[in-house]
Amino acid sequence: MSSPSTSVIQIIPRSRRGVELMLLIVAIGVSVGAYVNIGITVQDKVPASTGYYAAGIGLLALIAHMALRYRAPYADPVLLPCAVLLNGLGVAMIHRVDLGLAAAAVANGRTPKSPAAPQQITWTAVGVVLFLVVILVIRDHRRLQALTYTAGLAGLVLLVLPLVPGLGVDLNGARIWIHLAGMSFQPGEFAKVCLVVFFAGYLVVKRDVLTLAGHRFLGLDLPRARDLGPILIAWAVSLGVLVFEKDLGSSLLFFGLFLILLYISTERAGWLLIGGLLFAGGAYFASQTFGHVQKRVDGWLHPFDEVGGQVATGLMGQAWGGILGRGLGQGRPELTLYGQSDFIISSFGEELGLTGIIAIILVYTLIVERGLRTALGCRDIFGKLVAAGLAMSFALQVFVIVGGVTGLIPLTGLATPFMALGGTSLVANWAIVALLLRISDQARRPHTPAAPVSDETIAMAVQKQ
Repeated sequence: MSSPSTSVIQIIPRSRRGVELMLLIVAIGVSVGAYVNIGITVQDKVPASTGYYAAGIGLLALIAHMALRYRAPYADPVLLPCAVLLNGLGVAMIHRVDLGLAAAAVANGRTPKSPAAPQQITWTAVGVVLFLVVILVIRDHRRLQALTYTAGLAGLVLLVLPLVPGLGVDLNGARIWIHLAGMSFQPGEFAKVCLVVFFAGYLVVKRDVLTLAGHRFLGLDLPRARDLGPILIAWAVSLGVLVFEKDLGSSLLFFGLFLILLYISTERAGWLLIGGLLFAGGAYFASQTFGHVQKRVDGWLHPFDEVGGQVATGLMGQAWGGILGRGLGQGRPELTLYGQSDFIISSFGEELGLTGIIAIILVYTLIVERGLRTALGCRDIFGKLVAAGLAMSFALQVFVIVGGVTGLIPLTGLATPFMALGGTSLVANWAIVALLLRISDQARRPHTPAAPVSDETIAMAVQKQ
């Protein structure tokens, strides 16, 4: 009597692209609603540019969605709607500040400057184009591991570019911009992507060595002295960025990313202790030695000593907003210096209150959570580290930005992801989301199991032998 043939039941996960589409509709609706609300409150009419804004945001979101349906059907369904929501709200607040600045210019007999919101929508289109390039060109994120040292070299070159005479320029006290072909770029925004790829590829190869324990201190296994080279080099490079480019935010971001990935790859808390001590020592040395760092610390400790200062006006605007805010269009965010860029979180705090800031932080938290979920589900170490690094780059940026504008830590000058006025940051963040979606598609894609072999087939093979 022959035994029954075997069978395998495969559970295929759903792609969730329909869920993504519904969330995109909600994100676009909230963004357009905020834009219209601002126009009605400030100008007593629906803005004439509403159709352009809605069509621009909606069409770009739909194009990105269709690209995922075609080339990354199992990608995370939440990341893209979160990015669209933040991007859309950012454009709406930039438009709000545009209206305030235009009204103030007319009241003072000056010609209003060109509005910045249309420019931000244009940069959004450029960001979505780069998003499509990443999704369509990078079919497998694991191929990036072969570019580990190339990515590291590219990251260092991008960091050094602002120091090149005739190319880099000083702006707002920091030398992090370059002028090329009549346009300004911030190469450090793309450097963080290259450096995350380099850190991940390097740690995949070296993690076994870096995991080895040396002395034990307070229950922690400290690394061996001979293995401290990588973290010391990362610390020295971050200090170089702080000293020569006067960029406190990027310095903190790059060293923090390396430290986090080092801990994730080795699971040794001793690295966090050493990294924390290096950071504290470097921060104290910089605050006592370099004038631009001292100025940031003084502005943090005594924000109201400077009448009309950036930090002071931002804090007063948030205090005026209170818990629920003045309402969209009913505050005065244009009074805060850089209320469209560095202090856009403060502008939201003034008009949406503490509740609005918490809601925005929750959206960022969701991006970080989905990125870390992608890292946990990824099947290769390199992909895990890249996804974790990209997710934590959002976490670190939001922490230092919100901490700076609320007075928790000194102001660093980093751009708020997706929301702040500025093309380089916006385009780079769209590329980061595309990489996270590519990795999540690989992590969630079902395996094709081997065909089941029946008992009859096995028996026939044995007889033939």
